[in-house]
Amino acid sequence: MSQDEYFSVHAHLKINVEELGDGEHVPSDVEFGREIPIAFRIASDCGVLDSSVEKEIHTLHNDQGHALSKFLTAQNEKINLLLGFMLSQQDDPNLRFQTETFGASSLTFIAKKAFQKGQHLRLKLFLENPPSAIYCYGTVYGCKEKNGKFAVGIKYTRLQEEDRDVLIRAALHQQQKLLRQRALERDN
Repeated sequence: MSQDEYFSVHAHLKINVEELGDGEHVPSDVEFGREIPIAFRIASDCGVLDSSVEKEIHTLHNDQGHALSKFLTAQNEKINLLLGFMLSQQDDPNLRFQTETFGASSLTFIAKKAFQKGQHLRLKLFLENPPSAIYCYGTVYGCKEKNGKFAVGIKYTRLQEEDRDVLIRAALHQQQKLLRQRALERDN
């Protein structure tokens, strides 16, 4: 699947956007793998583990292992709380923005200043569901003035495949949330 085939959803994620300084460049895949901060590696590994055992825990919940399922779910929630706290320490308020849309190939956010098309950026994305954080690089593909501010579009240029999967799950979660909300509004 090419990057352009992923859908985006309208949702607000907390992100950090850092412009690359003079002499900095987008790292190669190998350099990128070594550069990812440990907190983001742990978040990615936890996400992979969560998705791999999710079905098994659900099966336990439906079988006789209801108590075990509840215990494992509670333990997972505790770990996610600790992980969320650890990842919140990676958030730099001076670099903080909020997305308008996001997906597995790109995101958009609003800024007070213009960004240049083709500009390379270091990004940190903080997700609530699934609880995770993503470290990646992106390139500005567009910047349009919007009510005295700027709508900035970024395509990911360095992103781990596991993190792309997390973004897909997060976008699907947002879409399901929207569909449930619309169904409730229709019923009322």
